[in-house]
Amino acid sequence: QVQLVESGGDLVQPGGSLRLSCAASGTIFSIDDMGWYRQAPGKERELVAGITRGGRSNYADSVKGRFTVSRDNTKKTMYLQMNSLKPSDSAVYYCNADIATAWGDGMYAYWGQGTQVTVSS
Repeated sequence: QVQLVESGGDLVQPGGSLRLSCAASGTIFSIDDMGWYRQAPGKERELVAGITRGGRSNYADSVKGRFTVSRDNTKKTMYLQMNSLKPSDSAVYYCNADIATAWGDGMYAYWGQGTQVTVSS
């Protein structure tokens, strides 16, 4: 059984910073691409940032220059450093990862339960 657990969400003022973490645990053989998504009330879930196993990253235009995604493969953990936060960044942030649970098995997408980020004065 695989679990992804996000942490680090909080209430922060505009212009502030937060660091989210996503830790994978359970029966894991390998982790491929990982990503952060977010969903605000009444809106569709959207990709915020993604990172490959080798460390290549991509970002939504709305967060480029403000957010940085990283990962520690030895700890099976992904991070999202969020700076210069805006009220429009408020959402539930979800972690996603493509994981194989055994050698020779295919990759399956797993999701965390989400962590709330609220940017407000």
